[in-house]
Amino acid sequence: MSAAATTVWGRAEQQDFRSRVRGTLLGLAVGDALGAPVAPLDRDGIREAHGDPGLTDLAPVHGRRGLVTAATQLALFTVDGLIRAQVRRDTGAWHPPTDLHRAYRRWAATQWDWGPDERRENDGWLARQEWLYTRRDPARSLLIGFGDASMGTLDAPKNPQERGCEAAVRSAPFGLLVGWEPDLVVQLAVECGAQTHGHPEGYLAAGAYAVIVHGLARGGSPDGAVREALSLIGAREGHESVSAGLERALDAVRQGPPSADRVEDLLHGDEGDGGDGWGGADRKGGGEAAGALAVAVYCALVGQDVRHGLTLAVNHGGDSAGTGALTGALLGALHGETALPPAWIAELEGRPTVLALADDFAMEMTQGPALHGPSTGSPAWLARYPRG
Repeated sequence: MSAAATTVWGRAEQQDFRSRVRGTLLGLAVGDALGAPVAPLDRDGIREAHGDPGLTDLAPVHGRRGLVTAATQLALFTVDGLIRAQVRRDTGAWHPPTDLHRAYRRWAATQWDWGPDERRENDGWLARQEWLYTRRDPARSLLIGFGDASMGTLDAPKNPQERGCEAAVRSAPFGLLVGWEPDLVVQLAVECGAQTHGHPEGYLAAGAYAVIVHGLARGGSPDGAVREALSLIGAREGHESVSAGLERALDAVRQGPPSADRVEDLLHGDEGDGGDGWGGADRKGGGEAAGALAVAVYCALVGQDVRHGLTLAVNHGGDSAGTGALTGALLGALHGETALPPAWIAELEGRPTVLALADDFAMEMTQGPALHGPSTGSPAWLARYPRG
């Protein structure tokens, strides 16, 4: 795999890009935090807890409002892995899936260790953030996939029956590789998705989602970004459920005002898609990636603003944290950080870390050669993102 970022960045372009990077990561985190409290509930349970309108504001989870789940944690380690891949490229090594797997293994250590281990010199900056050393409902597929040093590949994927949306959520940062061609973005997301989600629905949803974020981060239209995703995954084996979900999301936009019923139908599919939902999904499930991706695309397209799009995305009987995170990253990539609800951002767990990491990523992508090279490098930068 190879990719070159040869774009010459002007000041305005750098500022726009940084806003979209910040928007993507903050949007993902705030959507995750919004949906997490109602993720265990069905629609009736959400209404019983929050009234007929459903959830319309942050609610306590794990003890207070604004806390994120493992989905946000892993997305942050995706960013860390992408920066480290660029830094390691100076050594002549260039295999981003391996660098991402190393980053995800650093996340796995946060799920088992009490706190940062200063003896691990190559952990870098992110793995030393103490707030990340809290287990927040990680899916079993993630703990198994990153539980040992063996890396899942497309030829030998981990968890071959797993088709949840977790791989897609952590793939949002791949879409921020705006100097890459879309087919390479898809390939990287798919290869990294197979490290935990070996069913084609799981890893192809990750690829489709990453390239949609990519189109938005490049300033393209949402509809155009979805169409490009359909084109790029359409030739891959096992794409049918993901493609059907995206097509259905686009169709739903034209079917009238946004509604919770339409979100619920997108989440699960219907009898016309095989008799019992997406890929044979149980109506009580909703964690499958095709449905979650369809919901996110629909809510991002029909939301009157970011708040409306996010609340629409979490008031259903499926994985509300997952669909909230997916929707939030799309809206953040589309509109930038300033469109996100300030009151929600103010309460967001780990906001300083998210912002610092977003700015580091934007700086690496736009000014990397000024930070490091084969024979030199900023000591501070290489301490944050070691080559090892």
